[in-house]
Amino acid sequence: MSELRYNMINREWVVIASDRAKRPKDFIRNKKERKEPVSYRKDCPFCLGNEALSPEETFRLGDEKGWRVRCIPNKFPALSQSQKFERHPSIFGNLISGFGAHEVVIEHPRHDAIIALMSDHEVEDIIRTYKNRYEFMKHIKGVEAVTIFKNHGPGAGTSQEHPHSQIIATPIVPPQIRNRLDSSVRYFDLVGECIFCQSLDNELKEKKRVIMESEKFVAFLPFAGASPFITWLFPRRHMASFSLIDDAEIKDMARSLKFVLSRLYYGLDNPDFNYTIRSIPVHENDVEYFHWYLSIVPRISQPAGFELGSGMFINASVPEESAEFLRNTVVP
Repeated sequence: MSELRYNMINREWVVIASDRAKRPKDFIRNKKERKEPVSYRKDCPFCLGNEALSPEETFRLGDEKGWRVRCIPNKFPALSQSQKFERHPSIFGNLISGFGAHEVVIEHPRHDAIIALMSDHEVEDIIRTYKNRYEFMKHIKGVEAVTIFKNHGPGAGTSQEHPHSQIIATPIVPPQIRNRLDSSVRYFDLVGECIFCQSLDNELKEKKRVIMESEKFVAFLPFAGASPFITWLFPRRHMASFSLIDDAEIKDMARSLKFVLSRLYYGLDNPDFNYTIRSIPVHENDVEYFHWYLSIVPRISQPAGFELGSGMFINASVPEESAEFLRNTVVP
């Protein structure tokens, strides 16, 4: 029997279509046209040795042997500090100038590197870079929120093969974060507890959707995931802002993120995916009602008419079964 599930964190209803649920292996897409990966491309502005093809870097991690991770301004930024922050009221709606910041995190010198197959230290470098740039952007006057995200594969919206992430600072709080803030504040006012911490405790008690536990992080599929194999990575320690992560947690997060992505890589044959770090707005830091986390969304299903018309999603996989599949996926 199909069922409707309610996600208390984002306040969305989801149809779990168990009557037409697919087996996990059925979500592997036919990728006959997938290109053979190469370690270097002379026309790639992100490859080692091609630094002159990209804008001047804003940050790098490396040593005398060369860089390991580097950041550059996006060549075609969605938002830019060169624009003055201005509001222009309109009868059609509010209008704000395109003020903000937009950087690219080049994750590895090799063109064919994938986080799922990197070393723990290489993933740590990426997360350290995220924290550095987050801290920098949160102090830009006029910035209200900083969003860190990664698009992997053409189905996830990437236009550049070389492994990279992006960071965008916005002069407003994005609706998805605002919605989660509203939910968490209401829950805290009613119950006196963090809704994220409570959700994590509940998942750890039931265990059905948990795919990984470490000393400092837990990965699980949410009870009402909007699409197949959505996975949340929660820090155990209550932190509202990603900027509060410490070095030990960075190391643990790197291992945990690699664990989850390697299960998706081997279990679902390297699916396209997006991930994003959902953190509190920059002017709020140490509050009791919000808890940052990383959300991974494999792009193995596509919204259709019902989703567009209702705002509700149909998930043709059962989260409990998908979690079991990932737990049992063998990584060489």
